[in-house]
Amino acid sequence: MTIMTTFALIHGGGGSAFDWHLLEAELRGRGHGTVAMDLPMSDPQAGLWDYADAVVQATGEHRPLVVVAHSWGGFVGPLACLRARAAALVLVTAMIPSPGETPEDWWERSGRPASGIEDEYELYFHDVPRDLADRVLAHDRALAAKTSMDRAHREPWPLAAWPDVTTRYLLCRDDRLFVPEFVRRHVKERLGITPDEMPGGHMVMLSRPGELADYLVRVLPAG
Repeated sequence: MTIMTTFALIHGGGGSAFDWHLLEAELRGRGHGTVAMDLPMSDPQAGLWDYADAVVQATGEHRPLVVVAHSWGGFVGPLACLRARAAALVLVTAMIPSPGETPEDWWERSGRPASGIEDEYELYFHDVPRDLADRVLAHDRALAAKTSMDRAHREPWPLAAWPDVTTRYLLCRDDRLFVPEFVRRHVKERLGITPDEMPGGHMVMLSRPGELADYLVRVLPAG
């Protein structure tokens, strides 16, 4: 079977490539290729360009390439697009960096309101089946024990402007970490576009993988 498009799937902070396994199956079932990689979060010396290079190395020569960045991965996705000459970037309930802004400073500078939710199941996985959430958390927690993102968290986003790449943003209407009212404003201020919307919480790739796959295929750039 000929692969139509390859999707490079970038996980969020504290996540892993495993977060995407259900979406990968859905996209491959639709004739597309997928590459999900673990970012180098265990390397305290790894900076944002190192994270982007991990994406580029994982995707190799796969083209056409669409980069999909989730949550904290929004700081990495545009850099990977620039290095890999990707056809498009899709931000899935993601942070949108400004030039010179660090991931650590984004939370206050973006005006993102506090959720007031401390339970991680309620905040991230409230619409994910509990057994699936447990499996993903067990996997990601094991990696998190070795995580040291000090340099990446404190490193200013290095681009002077958003890269010249077709960009879409997917807002998840049931997200409790990045609530819809905040996201609509954030996307308008930072990208000057209106986000696409669908139901689902922050880990929509686990709660609605089929619907997310349908969306990603639907918004593929022409040609």
